[in-house]
Amino acid sequence: MSGTPAAARACILAAVLCAIWCTLPAFAPDTPVPWGTAVLLAALGLGCEAAGRRSPSGGPGPVAAGAFLPVLLAASFLLPPAAAALVAVGGSLAGRVEQPPYAARRIWRAAQLALTCAAASWAYAALGGPATLGGGGAAPDFPRALLPACAAALAFSLVLTALDAVVLAAAERRPVLRSVHELLPPALGPHLVHALAGLMTAVLWRSPYGPLSALLVLLPMYLSCWVFAQYHREQAAHRATIRALVHAVDIKDTYTRGHSERVGRASVLIARELGMDDRRVEGLRFAGILHDIGKLGVPTRVLRKDGPLTPEERRIMELHPEYGHEIVRGIGFLDEARDAILHHHERLDGSGYPYGLSGSRIPEFARVVAVADAFDAMTSTRSYRRARPVPAALAELKRCAGSQFDPRMVGALDRALRRHGWSEADTAVTADEPREPQGPHAPLESHTPLESHGPRGPRGAAAGARRDAPPVPRARSAAPLSGPSRDRRR
Repeated sequence: MSGTPAAARACILAAVLCAIWCTLPAFAPDTPVPWGTAVLLAALGLGCEAAGRRSPSGGPGPVAAGAFLPVLLAASFLLPPAAAALVAVGGSLAGRVEQPPYAARRIWRAAQLALTCAAASWAYAALGGPATLGGGGAAPDFPRALLPACAAALAFSLVLTALDAVVLAAAERRPVLRSVHELLPPALGPHLVHALAGLMTAVLWRSPYGPLSALLVLLPMYLSCWVFAQYHREQAAHRATIRALVHAVDIKDTYTRGHSERVGRASVLIARELGMDDRRVEGLRFAGILHDIGKLGVPTRVLRKDGPLTPEERRIMELHPEYGHEIVRGIGFLDEARDAILHHHERLDGSGYPYGLSGSRIPEFARVVAVADAFDAMTSTRSYRRARPVPAALAELKRCAGSQFDPRMVGALDRALRRHGWSEADTAVTADEPREPQGPHAPLESHTPLESHGPRGPRGAAAGARRDAPPVPRARSAAPLSGPSRDRRR
């Protein structure tokens, strides 16, 4: 516990002392405690934790909150508060701890769950819960048994959240009310479900079939939690993979730092407006975030060059979609996102790259990401020019719909932004430090037209200033300000 802040150590010590005080009545000579039930439940909780510790490394056990909660809540229903608190201690001390300080976290968790179980047992007993369980030939009293069980779940959530909020305030100086607001709402639903499972366990435990029958409830519940944890572990691994790849791009191309995440958010807005299912929405988020991953294969001198690119440098930059596709080829969960990474610079009129696809031959994900990419490029402040207002960016997208962008995607983004807006946080500066444009052609980046004659069309000085968009003709006097495909850092 040497690395634990002094205030956090004080909180842990106070929780331990309170937990000990709560368990003392169990050892009083005149207190009837069903020790057989307490020992069986403690052993069951310890077994669940031991199984969780043997799950694959790098992820949590079946229930991330500590011990298997239906066992703890069943103990709160079947035992007096002092004995229920004791049941929580063994499994909490034996549970998996992911981060140091390991000893402090185990001790804190044991004391926290002991107090939480004691509070749930007190709430359950105060509403006459033990009398509703049946046993001794009497049938359980349903639905009256649900009220004290729900009250116990509420007490469990409140005490658990309050203790977490206090220790976070002590260890990280996080405001208590903020922690309660963040932690309590997501906890209430799962704790209520666990309480119902614990209630069924308690009813079966008191029934003529005895404790063995309770496993008919606990075992399927435990397996469900295990599968759920496996799913979340896989999702966490996916997110970690994405974060690592995006971080690598941000380090290499500091001009567009934060751009990938915003393109992912804009892609999600479009996808939801189009009515895509959750799986495809998540895929599009990944596609937007990773659309520029191929820049890892582009030489840094090209990415960070000030001034216009040479024709040879431009050809190198235009390979980044293919590099990106090769980088993510073996990542199975990306699915359709791989097509978006490869084709997000194709144009509807066939003048894009890398393959000059046109119309419906361009994958749907790529057409979504192309619009999101261009929108963020125009509305983000870069080191060489200021952001354009959202209405101006939308007007430019609409002007180019049908030639460069899919009108359906542009319309979906327009409707989504009218409904949800685009916050200032989404249009922050994307480069580490502002830098003035250098070279005689640099100002042309914000005064060039959007139209293109295709990959083999005429190329002026302004075309060389772009980093990864289709070639464009020489600038015209009536050109709009910084069209969506003119951003050399996109």
